[in-house]
Amino acid sequence: MNQATLVGVITLQDLFKNNVKDKLTGKVDLKNLIYLIIRGGWPQSIGMTEEEALELTQSYINDVLNFDISSIDGVTRDINKMRMILRAIARNESTIVNNNTIIHDVNEDDDVASKNTVLDYIDVLEKLHLIENQIAFSINLRSSSRVGKSAKRHFTDPSLVCGILGLTTESLLNDVNFLGFLFESLCERDLRIYIESYNGNLYHFRDNTTGLEIDSIVEMPNGDYGAIEIKLGTDKIEEAAENLLKFNNLVEKKPKFLCIISGLHEAIIKRPDGIYVIPITAFKN
Repeated sequence: MNQATLVGVITLQDLFKNNVKDKLTGKVDLKNLIYLIIRGGWPQSIGMTEEEALELTQSYINDVLNFDISSIDGVTRDINKMRMILRAIARNESTIVNNNTIIHDVNEDDDVASKNTVLDYIDVLEKLHLIENQIAFSINLRSSSRVGKSAKRHFTDPSLVCGILGLTTESLLNDVNFLGFLFESLCERDLRIYIESYNGNLYHFRDNTTGLEIDSIVEMPNGDYGAIEIKLGTDKIEEAAENLLKFNNLVEKKPKFLCIISGLHEAIIKRPDGIYVIPITAFKN
């Protein structure tokens, strides 16, 4: 970020306590956000260039493919098949897709990949903690069948997606839609760290009847929760606010706060409708 940008000035606890004041935080550079996505949250990558960080991530992925996928349980697995499964999951980062979608994606490249093989390989990736899916929020609506049960697909760090797909700043600037998914992944990685420091949990929400989705639900151990939408740019803030207000009207137990996390917003504000808009750079643990 540039020197004028305020970073790390509020916590999730501040939001739960309604202890957030309007404040200018300064301009956030899009290329800097992309760099943080590609670099990842690995301690050893801090201070690295984009090229060095990408090489580090790809080296880690190769180690997983060459050693870990078989050494974990002594079962020999096909490296090329696992690489295709990694690519299929990476293409669906931050989306709600079931295993059948992943199987279909893999079979477009390799029609001999059986369902059981793909499921076994996905299970191995979860055991190796490369994947940390975001489960659905359980909340009482008029019909329990309305509440989506599918998890949201995530690698443990968005840099893994970049390493698997070979993504750079240039390629992501040319695919802003996919960049939005990776920004969501970056935010949800941080939200998981923040909420788990309070022994809480991170979820997502989907209403199967209306299709309404909320990107993130952070829940404290006492059951208090907040609803969060994540948008890279400022042009989607009104759409995000509309979703949050619909959600608030839908549930009987109201969230403690409604919040939009933005990549490029230049201030912390509380809107007249009570929704906070906060740049991701303003958060701290």
